[in-house]
Amino acid sequence: MRKQKDFCMESMKTIPFTKMHGAGNDYVYIDALKEVPDNLPLLSQQISDRHFGVGSDGLVAILPSDKADFRMRMFNADGSEAEMCGNASRCIGKFVYDKHLTDKTDITLETLAGIKHLHLTVKDGTVSEVTVDMGAPELVPERIPVKSASKEAKISEKEVINGIEYKITAVGMGNPHAVVFMPVLFDKLVLGEGPKMEVAEIFPNKSNIEFIKVIDRSHIQMRVWERGSGETMACGTGACAAVVAGVLNNLTDREVNVWLPGGTLKIRWDEATNHVFLTGPAEFICDGEYYPPKDIEEEAESIAE
Repeated sequence: MRKQKDFCMESMKTIPFTKMHGAGNDYVYIDALKEVPDNLPLLSQQISDRHFGVGSDGLVAILPSDKADFRMRMFNADGSEAEMCGNASRCIGKFVYDKHLTDKTDITLETLAGIKHLHLTVKDGTVSEVTVDMGAPELVPERIPVKSASKEAKISEKEVINGIEYKITAVGMGNPHAVVFMPVLFDKLVLGEGPKMEVAEIFPNKSNIEFIKVIDRSHIQMRVWERGSGETMACGTGACAAVVAGVLNNLTDREVNVWLPGGTLKIRWDEATNHVFLTGPAEFICDGEYYPPKDIEEEAESIAE
């Protein structure tokens, strides 16, 4: 690990961590306000392994920021760095308040997708719920990015992927999303086609894939194949993208409860500001110390030499 730019092998022996989840979307969180582990992508791969590591959908480092109250770096289970994660943002809100790193109930969080604003609902001294202002959705295809016949927005556009035709609505929520509305959600679709759609040629930076079943105008069911992590129990940015897509296709209202395998997220796409608001739970699972495999320590030693 590095401390104030100085390498210290003693701190490499164990890495303190906290495991949290937001609607079942679980990440390992590291307080990196003073010390930052080396090689976060490799660490994410190893610590996320559900057999040989702690087990998670990825790794989140909480860092200082010169633009906001805190800064987030988030890595998927495959080590790739993501721009933003709604569930992880909510968990950071609970982490910094409940662990007394701040006494604010409205905080700002720097991400690769810009600065996000979090409102913390506190009950009996702890955070019970967090609302994240996710900002305005991006609909211009080249900015998401996604290849499209339209320059304005890719809404229910037909695409053939792996020999199957889908109607795709593309939405950017700081990261790319492709939303597909289906009458039934089943394993062969999500687990079989999800990974093929993630890397389809129309997505230059790959994409998160949301499979949606509309229950009524204020309730939808969602399963998600996350870029770099596979199917997860929930995806906050994906839930936001799904509701935006629902409104664009006139299938839902602007306030929707999104039912996911890990729980329910409340999404509101505000018409006046064009911002999407994500509200949901954030929960602690455990605290612990991680013993990094030797290859991380050996690589750290080579960096120090």
